[in-house]
Amino acid sequence: MTPLSLWRHARLATLDGDGWGQIDDGALLVEGGHIAWVGRAAALPRELAARVTAEHDLGGALVTPGLVDCHTHLVYGGHRASEFELRLQGASYEAIARAGGGIRSTVAATRAADEQALFDSASRRARALMAEGVTTLEVKSGYGLSLEAEARCLRVARRLGRHLPLAVRTTFLGAHALPPEFEGRADDYITAVCEWLPALHAQGLVDAVDAFCENIGFSPAQTRRVFEAARALGLPVKLHAEQLSDQGGAALAASFGALSCDHLEHLGDDGIRAMRQAGSVAVLLPGAYYFLRETKLPPIAALRQAGVPMAVSTDHNPGTSPGLSLLLMASMACTLFRLTPLEAVQGITVHAARALGLRDRGTLAPGQRADFVAWDLDHPNELAYWFGRNPVQRTVFEGKERA
Repeated sequence: MTPLSLWRHARLATLDGDGWGQIDDGALLVEGGHIAWVGRAAALPRELAARVTAEHDLGGALVTPGLVDCHTHLVYGGHRASEFELRLQGASYEAIARAGGGIRSTVAATRAADEQALFDSASRRARALMAEGVTTLEVKSGYGLSLEAEARCLRVARRLGRHLPLAVRTTFLGAHALPPEFEGRADDYITAVCEWLPALHAQGLVDAVDAFCENIGFSPAQTRRVFEAARALGLPVKLHAEQLSDQGGAALAASFGALSCDHLEHLGDDGIRAMRQAGSVAVLLPGAYYFLRETKLPPIAALRQAGVPMAVSTDHNPGTSPGLSLLLMASMACTLFRLTPLEAVQGITVHAARALGLRDRGTLAPGQRADFVAWDLDHPNELAYWFGRNPVQRTVFEGKERA
């Protein structure tokens, strides 16, 4: 039999159910990187206790599942601080993009960077997120916009998962913006994106496919073509939807069984119904809302009433959400979007995992990955209360404490 390690003397917030799932004087048994048992220490079965070969005292700390950042653009070159100043002076995101700034400026910097430079900068960002308890991270491409550059960015994302104690999921976002060499030929570019996808998938670089369906991005018809190419390869889809206008993108994505629809400030009732029926997760990105000084809120009450699960993510990117604190996003989700603290914490754990199609993490329950965090906090609602403070004491990844 495989030996077990016992993590004891903890106040657990399992998030396994509709509430916090709190267990005082709790314990976790870990076997082979997964949770074998969870409950009150006094209830530990004798036959399991007899197999324990290592014990770890958590010192009475609050313990939650490891955090999941389910929407990031972590691999890129350069930054866009100058555009931040332009927006403060009144320039809109759309005006900057149409003038050749925005995503295109990051594309130029990313194409100019070699793979090692991209890895070095992305790993620093990943470590910042890890320091706050993130154990699973999604990384999108979309700043290369050529087959070679997109492949390079996706290789860097895969490399992060090999070199860091961090689970990384990769998403191909070739349909992020129109590169300069395809100016005026959006349909031709979508044809190219659809042709690149099989090659990238064959190299093992793609876990999911995304697109930017927007009036400054790609039309629903063009997005559909990308999704059809993904479906032909058996790849799940997700979508940047209804951020600046209602293009019907959420309903389109839901018709393809999308894992998630993200942003959603302009989401309408039809999109909500479609997401509910498809089981798509609504990924809320308060960092972008804050940084762009948006005023139209996502339809939180309608999503809640419809029972659409809501995740929360950093949307880390150089142009519209350069934040590297998932805990800050949980706090913003409460103060800006009026989520409850429980909804916000579920949004960075169990619902964020679902937004990546992952059912083996996000809660503390038997069979789940042994990814969990010990916090210097009294109650899990404090994860959405404090900001500017890192309360992490210890992080365990696949059953082993992370240095």
